[in-house]
Amino acid sequence: MMLKNNKNKGFTLIELIISIAVFAVLMFVVVGLFLKVFSNPEKNLMAIEVIDQGRIAASVFSNEIRNAATGNDGSYPLNQAGDSQIIFYSNYNSAGTAVNRIRYYFLNNNLYKGVIVPSGDPLSYNPAFETITALLTDLKNESEPVFYYYDGDYGGSSDPLSQPINLNEVKFIKINLILPRHSTESNDAVFLIDSGAAIRNLKDNLGN
Repeated sequence: MMLKNNKNKGFTLIELIISIAVFAVLMFVVVGLFLKVFSNPEKNLMAIEVIDQGRIAASVFSNEIRNAATGNDGSYPLNQAGDSQIIFYSNYNSAGTAVNRIRYYFLNNNLYKGVIVPSGDPLSYNPAFETITALLTDLKNESEPVFYYYDGDYGGSSDPLSQPINLNEVKFIKINLILPRHSTESNDAVFLIDSGAAIRNLKDNLGN
């Protein structure tokens, strides 16, 4: 009478149990990640949209600063240089030979942009004709400056100029945006965007 060897059969059963346990753990992890990422798609889309808006605003600002120029009324390219407000003149995306007066300001946690197109003869900038647009809302800058100013020695890591700013010393300007990171559970989570440029008409040894 032949006896069957059940040793291999028992080993296979143990392997099967271990495999099922490992698979269950992996599925638990995958499902957890899936729920975390996709449980609130609207929140994630909002976070992406806010970041995109911030990047666009910073990019446009840098291009306008880079192309800052003397106003059509003879005004110096930079009119005001505050921590939360900046006024300058730029021909970026302007019509013909017009040099627009551009104002960015941070108020009640929102970033606004005001533009005055020169008019009249001779050309001048009438504050009553300023067009104001809300660019970003719910910024987290609080007491953190939105705008930083640097002189001609700025190499990318030096300290900004101190307030009050001497307009004649400014050669490079940076915008600093602290955006809410809506995709996280924490209300304190933020996303940082900073961008800057040298004023071509004023720069000496600075790059673009």
